Amino acid sequence: MPTTTKPSSARTGTAPKKQGLAHRLYTGEIAYDFVGRRKRWYVISGIIVAIALLSLLLRGLNLGIEFSGGADFQAPTQVTSQTVDRVRGAVQATGLAELDDVTVTTLGENTVRVQTRTLDAEDEVPKVREAIAKELGINPDQVAYSLIGASWGKQITQQGLIALGVFLALVMLLIWIYFRDLKMSIAAIVALLHDLILTVGIYALVGFTFTPATLIGILTILGYSLYDTVVVFDKVRENVKDLRKSRRTYAVAANDAVNQVLVRSLNTTIIGVLPVAALLIAGWFFLGTGPLKDLGLALFVGMVAGAYSSIFIATPLLVDMKEREPGMKEHQARLERRAGRRRGRGSEPGNSELAAAEAEVNAMPDPDTPADLRDRDGRDRDADDEWDSYEPADRDEPLAGPLSRTRITTVRAGERRGGEQGRGGEPGRSGEPGRSGEPGRSGEQGRGGEQRRIGDGSGSGERTQPRHTSRSQRKK
Repeated sequence: MPTTTKPSSARTGTAPKKQGLAHRLYTGEIAYDFVGRRKRWYVISGIIVAIALLSLLLRGLNLGIEFSGGADFQAPTQVTSQTVDRVRGAVQATGLAELDDVTVTTLGENTVRVQTRTLDAEDEVPKVREAIAKELGINPDQVAYSLIGASWGKQITQQGLIALGVFLALVMLLIWIYFRDLKMSIAAIVALLHDLILTVGIYALVGFTFTPATLIGILTILGYSLYDTVVVFDKVRENVKDLRKSRRTYAVAANDAVNQVLVRSLNTTIIGVLPVAALLIAGWFFLGTGPLKDLGLALFVGMVAGAYSSIFIATPLLVDMKEREPGMKEHQARLERRAGRRRGRGSEPGNSELAAAEAEVNAMPDPDTPADLRDRDGRDRDADDEWDSYEPADRDEPLAGPLSRTRITTVRAGERRGGEQGRGGEPGRSGEPGRSGEPGRSGEQGRGGEQRRIGDGSGSGERTQPRHTSRSQRKK
């Protein structure tokens, strides 16, 4: 089936098609030096983490009653836009202390929920139930309540911290097994801790209630952050394979990996953040306080922080640790010495040609591996077998074409042409002795019995039928 060739832009006169940003980043046409500017990212990340830690120390987390303990009331009613404000005002009007920060939310369209500090079951709980029932126009017995002790909240907090520690340990072990590199595990854990501190610090800064939904969101974003880091590290591992045989440093190979997966990481993060942002906006502006807002904020901050840390923290930190290895130091020093010699030779007068030659040698591909040499030997053996099985044509058969009038003769070793005697019994050139065992030019006997084209002095050429020998026969 015939194939068609697309006309080039030079023939058609059209401008070449410009490749997209993702393609140019992947092929290295454009690149940003993320790894080379890693000190800048360390400073920026340090400032962000410091702000988050100060928020935790100065403001603290606004823990929900599930962690700090308190009273929970639920009453049936037809929810309207004024229900939350009416119920909150009724509870605060009871005159009980420390009820200014009461939390009122709605559960669906038929239930209102009130959360307060820990109340006395004999005195304070009945007052709150009566205030809620009176505002909603229902019987106080219809207002259900439950008391959560502070000890139970501390137990939940402790179990949550244990679960987080187990998660980080398993992540470190998993990455170590997958990449077979402890330094990659350490860099990934540092990136996860950065995301964790940043997310919790944002919660403390904005004053959102830290609820079980928040804890679920934090564990979820740690998974997103780990995914981004593994994608980058997998490309780094691919780029640094056989690094010591190449002319690239670990930092250059890792930076190429970041640029190659940059667009993919950004696209994944944007696609994931869009629905989370919608969830956060709906929970914050339309539903007020509640699990949707708590979960949405944790997911939004954590996913953005995860994409940031995988590019600006995990990979640069990995490069810093790998470049301290003795093997990488030796490789770096060897490349620096080679670059120094190249610069020195190029700067000396008269050495421009030498520098150009060395640059050409450096641009040559890497030497063949043992597997390549074995393949080449196999091809040579096959060629020898084909050569040995070759049957020459009849010596007296005339040649076709321009040489059809040429007389074919055979000249044996030791014979002479036109009275010319070579040294050592071999024919040489006209008027001068031939060197022993070396092929002569016109009128000269070839090495090992091979014949060359000769002339008869009359203008018409004579040609011998070549004798085909294999490599093994030539060696003999």
